[in-house]
Amino acid sequence: MTDRLLLWYRARTQREQRLVLGGAVIAILAVAYLLIVPLNDILESERGRHATDVIALGETQVRVDAVKAAQADRIAPLQEPIESVIRARANDAGFALATVTPQGSDRVAIAIASARPGALTGWVADLEASGILVEQLTTTDNGDRTVAAQLTLRARGQ
Repeated sequence: MTDRLLLWYRARTQREQRLVLGGAVIAILAVAYLLIVPLNDILESERGRHATDVIALGETQVRVDAVKAAQADRIAPLQEPIESVIRARANDAGFALATVTPQGSDRVAIAIASARPGALTGWVADLEASGILVEQLTTTDNGDRTVAAQLTLRARGQ
């Protein structure tokens, strides 16, 4: 086939040969342009997708690090029954418990007849920091700068 094409090309005049060569060069340039421009568009879209994926990877790594930090800071479960822990902590903080009613193995309802509001709030914050969650807290003003409180407390993760 190349022999026939070469024979056909040589049968042309020099002017026709130059026109055929010029046409071939233009055709090759047009095909190359039509191949390169879409490839460039594809590369640009892939660069954008890569940038998006890198950002998503960074955000995921931040989340994974946060989960690992939360797992490392996880509070150990209580070693004693929650009722005895609450009694000891209330005694240490200077609160007289009016009632202590266990509600299962991980929950207790307590009542405090009289407490300073600031001290009570600090004690509750300490309890939560050590893994004892407040499910319900009701306070009533005693009229003498103290409050009466009823709390339902639960051990975290139990």
